[in-house]
This record gives sequence, structure tokens and C-alpha cells, in this order.
Amino acid sequence: MTGITVNGEPRQVEPGLTLAALVARLGQPPQALATAVNGEFVPRDGRGGVQLRDGDAVFTFQPITGG
Repeated sequence: MTGITVNGEPRQVEPGLTLAALVARLGQPPQALATAVNGEFVPRDGRGGVQLRDGDAVFTFQPITGG
């Protein structure tokens, strides 16, 4: 298993899990969340190409819109 944190909470995931797969498991609509891995923003269309590694810190948040 691979040890990561999601929004500060430790979590064990299988090796090779992508950010897209993790977001799908979180139970919120993926289009409603913005994501960052180790402090780097990851756009929605790039999540499938990001494999999570041991020690990664994932943050999800709702983007703020408005003017």
C-alpha cells in the first residue's frame, strides 16, 4: 500500500492509483473540486495522468468564483 494524505488525513491507497481515481472515490462530483498534489495545482483534465506516490499530500477544495 501507498501512504498519502488527503486534506491532512492519512490514507492508504493501492500503488499506481491516479488522482482522478482518488477524486472519484471521495464522493463529491469531480467537476466541483479543484485539486493540488504537493502544493501544485492539477487541472481536472490532468488528473488521470498523475499517479500518486508514497508521501504525496493531496488537497481538494471548491474553487471560488465570482467577480
